[in-house]
Amino acid sequence: MTETQSTHMESTAYDVVVLGAGPVGQNVADRTRAAGLSTAVVESELVGGECSYWACMPSKALLRPVLAQADARRLPGLSQSVQGPLDTDAVLARRNSFTSDWKDGSQVQWLERTGADLHRGHGRITGPRTVTVIGRDGGRQVLTARHAVAVCTGSRAKLPDLPGLAEVAPWTSREATSAQSVPGRLVVVGGGVVASEMACAWQALGSRVTVLVRGRSLLDRMEPFAGEMVAEGLAEAGADIRTGTSVKSVTRENGTVLVVTDGGDRIEADEILFATGREPRTHDIGLETIGLEPGSWLTVDDSLRVTGHDWLYAVGDVNHRALLTHQGKYQARIAGAAIVTRAAGESVRAEDWGAHAATADHAAVPQVIFTDPEAAAVGLSLAEAEQAGHRVRAVDVDLTSVSGALLHRDGYKGRARMVVDLEEEILRGLTLVGPGVGEVIHAATIAVTGQVPIGRLWHAVPSFPTISEVWLRLLEAYRDT
Repeated sequence: MTETQSTHMESTAYDVVVLGAGPVGQNVADRTRAAGLSTAVVESELVGGECSYWACMPSKALLRPVLAQADARRLPGLSQSVQGPLDTDAVLARRNSFTSDWKDGSQVQWLERTGADLHRGHGRITGPRTVTVIGRDGGRQVLTARHAVAVCTGSRAKLPDLPGLAEVAPWTSREATSAQSVPGRLVVVGGGVVASEMACAWQALGSRVTVLVRGRSLLDRMEPFAGEMVAEGLAEAGADIRTGTSVKSVTRENGTVLVVTDGGDRIEADEILFATGREPRTHDIGLETIGLEPGSWLTVDDSLRVTGHDWLYAVGDVNHRALLTHQGKYQARIAGAAIVTRAAGESVRAEDWGAHAATADHAAVPQVIFTDPEAAAVGLSLAEAEQAGHRVRAVDVDLTSVSGALLHRDGYKGRARMVVDLEEEILRGLTLVGPGVGEVIHAATIAVTGQVPIGRLWHAVPSFPTISEVWLRLLEAYRDT
């Protein structure tokens, strides 16, 4: 691999050109290079992308001490030792280590081992199979792709259209995961994953957190009880959760943020975090040169190929199928296989669950929200399954019926819901809420993805005493209803 800083106009031909060196772009490059296709990767920021420096890794590094302390405080024999506040400096230092202090040397080394060429600079599509890289020094280089260009530029935080918001300098997910000090008062606007996790983290680190949710609950894309239980956990930790509330205006004066809600409430804070959605990073990548709309989500087929362009792929967040790192990496593996197969002049197999179809995007997307309690889900919720036309039944179990949950910590609260397809006798989805459930969800992912018959699941014996024994309780509840 060579790392290129463009200093003059030149043209280089590759088999594949990848825009974006986050986890998704890295995985596309890994797959195409492993098959012997020459590959260029273009990155304007840090190799490793959003996940490594401003999302998954730093946010979970912030949250892990919070969740460990929450468990420890509910374990006799240990609780008295952990009643004090978290060591904020130590937590932030550990978070910094997981981002490599926002340096990408190790990620560059990983990419180097694949044999791909890294081009530092801003990449723009300038015609079919053509990408022009504008280097940091202003130089330009033209990269042409014999077989494919893969857009893996991800997404960014979307801010609301509020007058004067830029002057307030609000936090987005980037600032929330990289801040080097704890604000005394923090307003969090939003009710999704980022809002819930960052409210949990900063409340535990010492902020006085107020969460403003426009809708009726947190995590409204999951089963209703998930958001209810996460909100209850945040409230017990001291956060102020206000649902049905929108921000009318926000200003900053002498360092203090003043938020006025649509109900007339006035809230003062040191910082305000807007976690109100994402938008694709496609505003300035040259989509207009190939008949696509700048700033748009890119529509793809199940092989991740953009509709109407047989050489263009959109992988990860930019296609709006499932905005999750692990799902983007899954798509990258599928797209890489499809690119390689088509480059060899062979037909792509389009069948569900095949090597060239990202079927899981529709039927088996797993997700964990690392709050206290955790929320985890895979597949379809009850409402989604019914809307899709499946004849289903929801089976609910209280996790306190499982010895492993009771052992996990005193005062355990948790719930599980299994959505069963009554015609095919398979799982369509499963949702768990409770401490520690994030490590349980993959079993459900296998069951949903593998379309394991309910009758066969009776033979998958859960170990006693673990939280995984919830599987037996769910099957028993299904049998008895």
